[in-house]
Amino acid sequence: MRDLSRPLRIGILADAVDFENWQLMVFDRIIADRRYALTAILIDRPRGFRTAPSALLKLAYGFEEKTLGRQAPYSPCNFEARKQRIVPLAQSTPGAVQAQIAELGLDLVIRMSPNGMPDDAVGHLRYGEWAFSFSDQKARGCEWFSYREVARNAPCVDLSLYVRSGSSVGDIAASSFNIKFSALRNINFVKERAATLLMRELSRLADSAELPSTSHSPPDAAPPTTGELAKYVAGLTKQLAGRAFKALKKKTGSGSAVWTLYTGSGGIDNFEPCGSVEIPPTRDNIRADPFLLEHEGACYLFYEAYADGDRKAHIAVGRLDGDRLQPIGIALDCHYHLSYPFVFRDGEDIFMMPETHQSKRIEIWRCVEFPLKWELHSTALNGMSAADSVLTRHADRWWLFTNLSEYHAFEDHCSELHIFEVDGPALSRITPHRRNPVVIGSTFARNAGRIFARDDRVFRPSQRNAHGIYGYGLNIMEIEQLDLDTYREKCVRTIEPDFKPGLVGCHHFDSAGDRYVLDARLMS
Repeated sequence: MRDLSRPLRIGILADAVDFENWQLMVFDRIIADRRYALTAILIDRPRGFRTAPSALLKLAYGFEEKTLGRQAPYSPCNFEARKQRIVPLAQSTPGAVQAQIAELGLDLVIRMSPNGMPDDAVGHLRYGEWAFSFSDQKARGCEWFSYREVARNAPCVDLSLYVRSGSSVGDIAASSFNIKFSALRNINFVKERAATLLMRELSRLADSAELPSTSHSPPDAAPPTTGELAKYVAGLTKQLAGRAFKALKKKTGSGSAVWTLYTGSGGIDNFEPCGSVEIPPTRDNIRADPFLLEHEGACYLFYEAYADGDRKAHIAVGRLDGDRLQPIGIALDCHYHLSYPFVFRDGEDIFMMPETHQSKRIEIWRCVEFPLKWELHSTALNGMSAADSVLTRHADRWWLFTNLSEYHAFEDHCSELHIFEVDGPALSRITPHRRNPVVIGSTFARNAGRIFARDDRVFRPSQRNAHGIYGYGLNIMEIEQLDLDTYREKCVRTIEPDFKPGLVGCHHFDSAGDRYVLDARLMS
């Protein structure tokens, strides 16, 4: 049993000293946490690779790297190479790596190179050799993670973090991410998310000294075939042409995503969108992210509102008369973008917590004259990029659910769900969940409406971002356990954009009384 007062002694196995951005992010975070010691970075000299990419793949990868894969270099805050022990991986004689591991006193090694260490050396590590699935899909100067998935129009790309202990292999954690049109962008995006996933699992290990793992089913790590690569290149060419056309439309003041609303009778546990009635948009009044509030016998609808071509949105409000919306006016407008107007009650007060990620903080506004006058009540998480936040009471505690983006090159709010215990709308006391982010992956993480309690069951709507489409589908998640140490949920239902003709997405749900509302993205 490891002494929990002693930091985890971590080694890194890399194949070069010109470290990638995601690697520097990992080094930075390890050094910043007293629970870890970055003991050594082992450089694996070039060896024969398990698989070799074709000349055509190398050419395609090189083109993308120069055109679509450029990133600003990451500037570490804590990591300085000159202060680290960076040494070659011992390979001179049989048993040399094992002796090196023993001399360094490593607890685990994080493999960032395509080749792993010998079994006898790995067996000497208390917590084994950790690696991401994308590390198996590379050779010097070329990577092919997700090329095959893009060519096949897969809905997502899958990432696994697994551990090798001697000859046995087990999964530590896995996530899925919305697929991008470029394999290289998938690679760079997933690596940035992988840094967060790795640190969460290291935290779990440091706190418990236990390494949970499940059976490992290795993905196909072979490079794409010539046929798959040809299909990929054709698809990439088509995507680039389509994106150029969309960029041209935006320059002419059009081309915004167009959402519409649907309403009907039902709740989170029994609504049927195929029977809903549309509240259609116009070119000058596009609506999304709807929230309902019953007030003095009427049902009010708050929503994100914008016109085609607008660069930012505001919050508008109307009153529902059956299935018809009677607009009232602008509830809230700021110099930055507003959306997701989560409106709720606490005692006699009515509050709104809109998405304000451009202001780099969470804001809660209190209503002073319903429904059009609001004053800023509280702020939290200053300096952080937060989206689609909700408050809920559970087990006599207030909980904040929010989607944060800690990023370098890819600001993304779809991949991480963070939870905090708070003191209510004042947000003066915020305690982070021990396992933040509690959900990682774009198919389940992002909030899609308020949290509901129904007959001792708790439901969280979440977005299903897949098929290269933001807001492709809607999940209904059932929360099974929530406290500061544990979060567990399961998906009990998924709604895809097939309940009405002409839809390509649906990504938000709310209800009040016997009335529900959801939004859907129209085909452009």
